[in-house]
Amino acid sequence: MLIISASFVVTDILLTGSVRDYLYEQRIRQDSLSLERLAATVAPLFVSGQTDALNDTLTSSAGELNGRLLILDTDGKIQFDSSARLLGQRSELPEILSILTGGASSSYGIHTLPDAAVTSADGDARVVYCAVQMVDGTGPVGVLLYCSSVGELIDSLDRVESNLTVLFLIVAVIAVIVSVAISRLLTKPINALTRTIQKMGHGDLSVRANVKGTGELRTLAESYNAMAEQIEALDRSRNQFVSNASHELKTPLTTMKILLENVLYQPDMPLDMRSEFLGDMNHEIDRLSNVVGDLLTLTQMDSHRLEIKKSRMNFSETVRETIHLLIPQADKRGQDLNVRISPNIVLTGDRSKLEQVVYNLTENALKYTPDGGHIEVMLQARNHNAILTVQDNGIGIPPEDQAHIFERFYRVDKARSRDTGGTGLGLSIVRQLVQMHGGEVTVSSKPGEGSLFTVRLPIEEKGE
Repeated sequence: MLIISASFVVTDILLTGSVRDYLYEQRIRQDSLSLERLAATVAPLFVSGQTDALNDTLTSSAGELNGRLLILDTDGKIQFDSSARLLGQRSELPEILSILTGGASSSYGIHTLPDAAVTSADGDARVVYCAVQMVDGTGPVGVLLYCSSVGELIDSLDRVESNLTVLFLIVAVIAVIVSVAISRLLTKPINALTRTIQKMGHGDLSVRANVKGTGELRTLAESYNAMAEQIEALDRSRNQFVSNASHELKTPLTTMKILLENVLYQPDMPLDMRSEFLGDMNHEIDRLSNVVGDLLTLTQMDSHRLEIKKSRMNFSETVRETIHLLIPQADKRGQDLNVRISPNIVLTGDRSKLEQVVYNLTENALKYTPDGGHIEVMLQARNHNAILTVQDNGIGIPPEDQAHIFERFYRVDKARSRDTGGTGLGLSIVRQLVQMHGGEVTVSSKPGEGSLFTVRLPIEEKGE
């Protein structure tokens, strides 16, 4: 509205001024041309004293020009007046003086006159004066003055200004209506998105913005929906994590409580049974400790507080030493743990964290491979990457479960997994540790044939 108002004010001033100047210039040219011709006609009559002819000429010309004609001598005294009201009076109009004393041949001016001044023939005080010098063969002989009303001209200009004002008001009203309609059209999707965000702020994470149209608003709605889906997925993951963590912590606590109550309420329990119960409690404590430890590790990863102390390391030696720790576990179950490691594969990483990766994958393979089974661990360099593979001929993983095994607490067979003593967090920790080293871990498996886990880590070439 401010822009429109300023534009119309400027337009009004410029247009009105242009129209006024044009009309005035047209009037000046027309009056000056007519008066110069008339002065050339009446000058000889005025000099020769032909009073009757002069009066007739002035009277008829005043009627044709729709104005008042006066003749003044060189002293500024009015000698003839078509209205016969100011004869014999001296005039000091600026247009007269500019000719008599200023040396001008003609002069023009528009005035709103006081009562004592010369008025137009119809008595209108809003007049235009056009004065022309009268000359004959000897020189200047007087001044011919034409006085006419400009009330009609001024009224026309006033009507132009009034029309412009009315036009401005009409356009202003239309602009307000259009701007309100456009603002509602533009703000409607924004208001809808705002209400959606407010609903999410009150806890409803399922709400989504209605994606319509094109341009920035559509992009904004799509970005919000993508963010909302991520937040909802994160909330579901958090709830599932809390539920699973609570279950994993509750199970060993419940078992220990039952065992402890048996020991407390059976003071005459045989010593060998008491020892067995205490051993089971110790096992549950170890399991609880493992769950808590893994949870702390994952929490540190999520909050980016887990320190990765990278340094140049011989990954081949790390893998060999880690596998050596698991050989007794494999021998106990009669499993064949075959190791093929390419020597001197050097990379930059955190030795303890990569040891945990190798240990978790190999121990997982031992747990899910039956007695007498075969596990093969291989490390080689390929395409500037260290490729670590852990393959077994165990129970395998169904295709529908392979996409989820790296999720926290995910179990393919929950009963069997708990019997093996796992926390359901090992593979999740493996994936995050590998990703923190700039690598990736994948799985390939067939039920009943075994599984193959592959870890790719950036490698340093020799000489670097």
